[in-house]
Amino acid sequence: MKTEKLQPGASQIRQSFYDFFESKNHKIVPSAPMVIRDDPTLMFTNAGMNQFKDIILGNVPVTYSRAADSQKCLRVSGKHNDLEEVGHDTYHHTMFEMLGNWSFGDYFKKEAIEYAWEYLTEVLQLDKNRLYVTVFEGSPSENLSRDGEAAAYWANYLPESRIINGSKKDNFWEMGDTGPCGPCSEIHIDIRPDGERAKTDGLTLVNRDHPQVIEIWNLVFMQFNRKADGSLESLPNKVIDTGMGFERLCMAVQGKTSNYDTDVFQPLIAETGRITGCRYGDSPRSDVAMRVVADHIRTIAFSIADGQLPSNARAGYVIRRILRRAVRYGYTFLGQKQAFMYRLIPALIDSMGDAYGELTDQKILIEKVVKEEEESFLRTLENGIKLLDKTVREAETAGTNRIAGADAFVLYDTYGFPLDLTELILREHKMELDREGFDLEMQKQKERARNAAAVETGDWVNIRGGEQEFVGYDQTSAVAKILRYRKVKQKNAGFYQVVFDRTPFYAEMGGQAGDSGAFAPCRCGNDGRIEIFDTKRENNLAVHFVQRLPENPEDEFLLEVNVPKRRATECNHTATHLLHEALRNVLGNHVEQKGSSVSPDVLRFDFSHFQKLTDEEIRRVEKQVTAKIREDIVLDELRHVPIAEAKKTGAMALFGEKYGEDVRVVRFGTSVELCGGTHIASTGRIGTFRITGESSIAAGVRRIEAISGEACENYLYLLQDTVRDLRGLLNNTDLQQAVRKYIEENAGLKKQAEEFVKERTQRLKQLIIDKKENRNGINLFVIKGSYPAEIVKDIAFQLRGEFPEKMCFAGATSFESKPVLTLMISDDLAKGGLDASQIVREAAKHIKGGGGGQAHFATAGGKDADGLLPALEEMTGKLG
Repeated sequence: MKTEKLQPGASQIRQSFYDFFESKNHKIVPSAPMVIRDDPTLMFTNAGMNQFKDIILGNVPVTYSRAADSQKCLRVSGKHNDLEEVGHDTYHHTMFEMLGNWSFGDYFKKEAIEYAWEYLTEVLQLDKNRLYVTVFEGSPSENLSRDGEAAAYWANYLPESRIINGSKKDNFWEMGDTGPCGPCSEIHIDIRPDGERAKTDGLTLVNRDHPQVIEIWNLVFMQFNRKADGSLESLPNKVIDTGMGFERLCMAVQGKTSNYDTDVFQPLIAETGRITGCRYGDSPRSDVAMRVVADHIRTIAFSIADGQLPSNARAGYVIRRILRRAVRYGYTFLGQKQAFMYRLIPALIDSMGDAYGELTDQKILIEKVVKEEEESFLRTLENGIKLLDKTVREAETAGTNRIAGADAFVLYDTYGFPLDLTELILREHKMELDREGFDLEMQKQKERARNAAAVETGDWVNIRGGEQEFVGYDQTSAVAKILRYRKVKQKNAGFYQVVFDRTPFYAEMGGQAGDSGAFAPCRCGNDGRIEIFDTKRENNLAVHFVQRLPENPEDEFLLEVNVPKRRATECNHTATHLLHEALRNVLGNHVEQKGSSVSPDVLRFDFSHFQKLTDEEIRRVEKQVTAKIREDIVLDELRHVPIAEAKKTGAMALFGEKYGEDVRVVRFGTSVELCGGTHIASTGRIGTFRITGESSIAAGVRRIEAISGEACENYLYLLQDTVRDLRGLLNNTDLQQAVRKYIEENAGLKKQAEEFVKERTQRLKQLIIDKKENRNGINLFVIKGSYPAEIVKDIAFQLRGEFPEKMCFAGATSFESKPVLTLMISDDLAKGGLDASQIVREAAKHIKGGGGGQAHFATAGGKDADGLLPALEEMTGKLG
């Protein structure tokens, strides 16, 4: 393929890849979302192959035998992908683009190598003398020989000295513990200056973590399947899977020695410098911080655009952790005490918005979410610093310069306070951290998480071949045969997963809960009936969960869905579609679905909106939904519609969802959406609908919880019963009048009680004044006995106002079996060296408690009231 010399901009490089492979009859497919839904094995797309996984595994038919794309990927663990290292070198990232070309049973090693060489050396015109390749050296333990076939093809382009044998670790790719795998061939480039190349042969630096001798393309030749017992079998249809790091490629083409020096990152780094007043290149520490921010803002923005908001669970926690790491670097090394990263979004869109339109479409939401998360974590940093300062003071009081690892772990795990910031602050106080203790606590936590999530999965036992057919849109029972099954063990409990050739069971996906039900051999009626307690989707297959297997897995079976549960789920699912449309009508077209959960009992709907809904808005939404229910609109669905044609009908597509070539359109009147879930036959069957909750789950994202059908009827019955019971209790049919009367009476009684407490407090205060002691020229006021803590505190502050100098108030009181110490000293004594907080903390050991406060006022609570008098003596003894 003859081309003009490429202008080395990132956008042009990406387009050149598309153009080249399109000329080789590859279908150019869009990137799948970076956030993965409906796959229990992955949270994020971490390789280009993820969106083709079902094709590779043979679970879906091949619709095109050649494909190419640029895939958004995220990696935060694994080889070279430790999050804490990103920003410290020149070429590793959290989010990155993976250019890839694919063959599904079409071409194999010869063409894959030929295409790669042609693109790199003829299209991009990279120097052939700077390129090296690796091939699999073989593995005697697996009875695998060297990949001589790939080596022979490479010999057409490179001398044998630059075709390097690679170990199984580097040159044998595996999808996981089981599944497709095969040898791979890496292409490396040496971008060092000529002088360095003359001194040291690049051959010796390949796969040695040299920042300028790097892998840019990996060609994977999938030809085996790894079974659960570790053995290999040949794949019937061989697959080519290649992946090339886009950022590294840009570095090589643009003649840079760092990914961060390319036009992929420089606009973000320049904008960070403009906002912070820091200049890239002036300081190694601020340079690292600017690289961290530039890398992380891409990850955060793309995740939010794909529908994943920061949170404390799973994928959301990963995104929050990445965002907080960037905030921490900005806080510590760029002097940013206020939110600033959200201001980088326009620069990111200028750089990548043309290639990834979701950034532009979701700009407002991304900015609001990032800003709120930044502000929240900055408050966390301030609180964490206060807690750490307290820990430091306690250590100094105890005469040690070492902070317990468990204390630092609580800051890290409970409050989200970064470990390296803890260590930095400790160094400033000339203190050190028990790092071994911290690591031990971290290991305990990981073990707890690992044990909770540990799953042992056996090999699939194949009964017969064939593909699965879903018939659940039209029926709730079906005759089927078992294709395969396997045993699974989790938390020491065993169960089985079964795949049938036909199934009416909907597998959990798109927020809709999976079906439950039962199956039994057709020849036995209800004898041998086995419960299906859940159905989940794995690799595009409905997998049925059962506690035991049938006596003869080769039988023919009758599968029956639990119809009442299915219908209740369908009512809630259809109600979410009506709710979505009603929200857009009432609030505006900016409303977009950001997530949903539909079960037989309840529905949850997350959507973009920037303020709390008023009671009036909620009522208007409810009325619109129930009006559609009363219309009894019949389901109108279109199946296997080309996605472009479906969008022309006005069907709403959701951000963050990956749609296939053909989609299903679900229409209820003016509500039209792309949806693969099951629905009620007509809206009238929903019965009724009520919103039970509305809240914020993130910046710019609200959540509605609602019920429909029988659950809604029961809810309304409960409200009616409650009103009836209240009328009986209040002996009044006019509840509002009765409640108003009681509120007014209560207010009057409360006022009388407050006057009584105030009068009692004044008498008590005067009694304390009358018993005042003079301790070395200090007016000492003491209170002992059983008094509420708030009264004691009130008296302390009153006395401080009346005796502004040389005053000390000491309290040792107990109320409702809760001992409390209180200490108030005047400002002149505090300035003279007395510290109420320190004195109270030390005295609190007598009541087996703890506390603190400020230099002039502090309190402590405890468990042992018998220690009150010794604690009082210790506090007053500090006066000399």
